[in-house]
Amino acid sequence: MKKIFLSLLLLCSMEAFAQKKYEANWASIDSRPIPGWFEDSKFGIFIHWGLFSVPSFAPTARDIDGVYDQYSEWYWWKWQDKKGRTSPIFQKFHDRVYGADFKYQDFVKDFKAELFKPNEWAKIIEQSGAKYVVLTSKHHEGFALWPSAQSWNWNAVDVGPHRDLLGDLTAAVKEKGLHMGYYYSLYEWYNPLYRKDVDKYVDNHMIPQLKDLVTTYKPDVVWTDGEWDHPSEVWKSTEFLAWLYNESPVKETVVVNDRWGKETRSKHGGFYTTEYDLVHEGNADNMKFSRPWEECRGIGGSFGYNRAEILEDYSSSAQLIHILVEKVARGGNLLLNIGPTADGRIPVIMQQRLKDMGDWMKVNDQAIYGTRAWAQAPAFRKGNKVFFTQKGKDIYVLTTEWMDTIPVENINTPKRVTLLGYKGEVKTSMKGSKLSITAPSLTPVTIPCQYAWVYKLEGAAK
Repeated sequence: MKKIFLSLLLLCSMEAFAQKKYEANWASIDSRPIPGWFEDSKFGIFIHWGLFSVPSFAPTARDIDGVYDQYSEWYWWKWQDKKGRTSPIFQKFHDRVYGADFKYQDFVKDFKAELFKPNEWAKIIEQSGAKYVVLTSKHHEGFALWPSAQSWNWNAVDVGPHRDLLGDLTAAVKEKGLHMGYYYSLYEWYNPLYRKDVDKYVDNHMIPQLKDLVTTYKPDVVWTDGEWDHPSEVWKSTEFLAWLYNESPVKETVVVNDRWGKETRSKHGGFYTTEYDLVHEGNADNMKFSRPWEECRGIGGSFGYNRAEILEDYSSSAQLIHILVEKVARGGNLLLNIGPTADGRIPVIMQQRLKDMGDWMKVNDQAIYGTRAWAQAPAFRKGNKVFFTQKGKDIYVLTTEWMDTIPVENINTPKRVTLLGYKGEVKTSMKGSKLSITAPSLTPVTIPCQYAWVYKLEGAAK
């Protein structure tokens, strides 16, 4: 009888937790635990695709300083914003290539996605080692990639490709067993209702559209942006999130970011976000995060495809793997962006970078997936070459350059030390709580991977 009573008590407590009702205030919303799949995944793919993929132009790092000035997805705003410092560059390009009378809306006729093969995209993403995808359902231009009733005649089914791009990619991604999520811009630059009456825009356009996106496609991630124009109270963010956590079909599994109002980044929401190592204008290199967090960035300097970028504007495979290692060792995720072309292709250089990352992950993924930052690791400094992750009692030592000797302090004597992907012996010596690893002598045939190497210290965590 006692066992039955305890079982019933446990069942009731589990149901009570599952049925917790979240209130429309930040204290309550912030109390929701982030589903574990997100922290375990570590690596995701961002996809910026929309009408901006037609002009696919922005200045590059060779033309101008400033991370945010290199975004091709901001083409419409940069071209129209006469006071912006990059506006003359966009205006000159637009007038020369398309003509002064060519409107942004005219780009829709060339956004055809005629070469879009969602199964191929999903295969490329799966082979990269990424575990989740975040697609721009609607960027600041307001053009929706699904048949949104709130964006009548300004979505990919009514005009342009005449196809549910979001739905087709979602089906392909989920078939691969990956998590699928959506970027959604809270604001729309030139939506007449937004510019006239933000309250009516939120009530009659934004909230209904967000709820439609969630109920129809059941995302694992809701990744909002464009929050900086207003505080979260104006966006009615906590009201929407209370609905998302209490009533939506994904209330148990969905994760959200921290972009819900001009005051919310790194303060409220779900996981915290950095962008090219920035939080707004502030450098995030040495930030301490109180919640799970995610760095987002492009392979080049832009999120949307930028035809002006050349080889030197793209991060190398080594650089991207080093970024992944750094973020994961600091307890974060990496959301790495690809920018498809208007006709529906993932540029070959982006495919190549993703393949290299996937090849590396095949050897070293146990040091990435399901790990957490090692609490005893030395303080992070930009330029570090040695990083650490932990899974249970095992510690992983990740080196971004080949070293003959690697010291590791504050550990127990490992039961075994191995180099992932290498079958030979790894010699070590232990003095007190300090371990010295001697790198094995390898050849081009026996080296397990390129770019970064991982030693596994079994049972070494104190």
